[in-house]
Amino acid sequence: MILYPAIDLKDGKAVRLLRGDMDKATVFNDDPAAQALEFVAAGCEWLHLVDLNGAFAGEPVNAAAVEAILKTTNTPAQLGGGIRDMATIERWLDKGLARVILGTVAVENPALVREAAAEFPGKIAVGIDAKDGRVATKGWAEVTDVDAIELAKSYEDAGVAAIIYTDINRDGAMQGPNIEATAALARAVTIPVIASGGVSSLKDLKALRDCGTSLNGAISGRALYDGAIDLREALKLLRD
Repeated sequence: MILYPAIDLKDGKAVRLLRGDMDKATVFNDDPAAQALEFVAAGCEWLHLVDLNGAFAGEPVNAAAVEAILKTTNTPAQLGGGIRDMATIERWLDKGLARVILGTVAVENPALVREAAAEFPGKIAVGIDAKDGRVATKGWAEVTDVDAIELAKSYEDAGVAAIIYTDINRDGAMQGPNIEATAALARAVTIPVIASGGVSSLKDLKALRDCGTSLNGAISGRALYDGAIDLREALKLLRD
């Protein structure tokens, strides 16, 4: 199982939000590229980047910070937030991103996801962010009537590289992941699933690893910044 350290970008800085609330942001590093280097130095295999402003704006906003990270490190990175057309997908992949995450358009424009997955094999992930089992879009500002598991199943034949499943109620709250909901989604599809939201201890990572499904990975942010999870120790745990 791969551990993805999260770098959430707001106004050019690395922050963490509480349950997706932009008014409840804690700045952890004014220099996201330096933060990326710290994670890479600890041995991470991937980076998880989110353009928070972009998710609300519907277009990339923190491009300069993302580009600085890509220039600073050769570690594969995936990015979500405000990526809603083929031109933006192509531009980011050309700049060196290993994977693009499509969230809002996975609900609003499934044809785009399928087109992108066919055009760029292995480089398109679907982000499913859920509150009480229902999918939220536009930076989590809107909760739809779409069922998270049904949305995941609708992409079974699309060729997407992964599904990143976030439980919004757990995100940034340091209360542990929603293992039951994550495992249920992972069991429902053959697409690799990455768990996100609430991963706050080595115990949480063990629980996800041992939850009876083949989770591809887990994303952690605040716990790494706060020191609740030691990245080197976590990477060793998941590799052993």
